[in-house]
Amino acid sequence: MRIIPAIDLLDGQAVRLQKGDYAKKTIYNHNPFEEARKFKTARFDHIHVVDLNGAKSGSFENLPIIKTIISELGLSVQTGGGVRSRKDIDLLLNAGLSGVICSSMAVKKTDEWMKAIEDYPEQMILGLDLKDGKMAYGGWLKTSDEPIEEFINPMIDAGLKTVLSTDIARDGMLSGPNVEMYADLQKRFPQLNWIASGGVSNLQDLVELQNHNLYGVVVGKAYYEGNIRLDEMRELNRSGM
Repeated sequence: MRIIPAIDLLDGQAVRLQKGDYAKKTIYNHNPFEEARKFKTARFDHIHVVDLNGAKSGSFENLPIIKTIISELGLSVQTGGGVRSRKDIDLLLNAGLSGVICSSMAVKKTDEWMKAIEDYPEQMILGLDLKDGKMAYGGWLKTSDEPIEEFINPMIDAGLKTVLSTDIARDGMLSGPNVEMYADLQKRFPQLNWIASGGVSNLQDLVELQNHNLYGVVVGKAYYEGNIRLDEMRELNRSGM
């Protein structure tokens, strides 16, 4: 299983939010580049970066920081936050991003999203945010009653390979990941690479997710709060690759 350290960017700082609430933020580092350097030093080669400003404004205000991380540290970066059109996708890929995460765009501009999957199947990552078992979008404020199968199967046919799924109720809460949900998704869609996001609180959580053969897991707050050390994350990452 791939362990993917996370950096959430807000106003040029590395922060974490609770359940996506901008009013409930914790600043962990005023220099996010230094956080990325720690991951590089610990021999991680791929990280997860979210542009929280972009998620609100649709403008990738923190892209210069991400580009510096890529160019100066040589890290592979997957990113999300504010991706709303094919133009946005092309901008990010041209900036050197290895993966682009889209959620609302997949709902609101389905044709553009499906074409992007066809053109860049290795780089496109569906952001599947779940709230009480329902798909959520629009900054997690709206939910859909559409069955997940009806939503995802056409994307699989178009070439989709990777899905990053967040249980909104557990995001940033250190309450433990929704292992049952991820195990169910892995069983229902075994052809997809599933990346778990939200709720990881300790090393045992990572071991449990690995036991369900998930492709990857994003680790953020548990690391920043000192619940999991980088060397522990790296050891599990190495043993599971």
